[in-house]
Amino acid sequence: MNCTPHYKFFGSHAGILYGRLDLLNELKAYKVRPASDNPPYKFETGTQNHEGIAGVLGAIEYFEWFGNQFGGSQDWSESGFTGRRLTLKKGMSALRAYEYELSRALIETISSVPGTRIYGVTDLRRLEERVPTVSFTLDGKPPRRVAELLANEGFYVWDGNYYALAVTERLSLEDKGGMVRVGAVHYNTLDEIARFGESLKKIAKA
Repeated sequence: MNCTPHYKFFGSHAGILYGRLDLLNELKAYKVRPASDNPPYKFETGTQNHEGIAGVLGAIEYFEWFGNQFGGSQDWSESGFTGRRLTLKKGMSALRAYEYELSRALIETISSVPGTRIYGVTDLRRLEERVPTVSFTLDGKPPRRVAELLANEGFYVWDGNYYALAVTERLSLEDKGGMVRVGAVHYNTLDEIARFGESLKKIAKA
């Protein structure tokens, strides 16, 4: 499994600014003097992020494939979506439904290990409020050591504050090494989460 923040799982880092042309015309752009004063060029100074643009297309094409493969279980006749928009909607809906299962499995698995504490929503009736990325601590085990031992078992997690320093300070965890973070997405399986749980239990007992 992966430990990367959920927003990073599905493609390159690229940003898109979309707006009404008249408002974009009025919006001041901090740019080099030779750059055009007209949108979109006043917001696109220098060489564009070509690899990022290609990555965005690849991600969209992937989700379109995902929708065609796995998005057929729901009736979308009254949705108002058509074409690629409908296919993407199907794909994202199928993905989200599976993420509920992954979130439930991760929370139940980690909670079953004595000494663990999950930080965040753990109420299984509120799974729509979270994604299957879970931060936790294990009594008596520094987060860095837990991460190292899980890596030895083939599970790649992150430890520390994940740049959310204010959060770990507020939780009084910063001086204790922060937390362990594990994330699952739609290409992970429930069997992998079960094996992760067995490894975590072994670490807790050591």
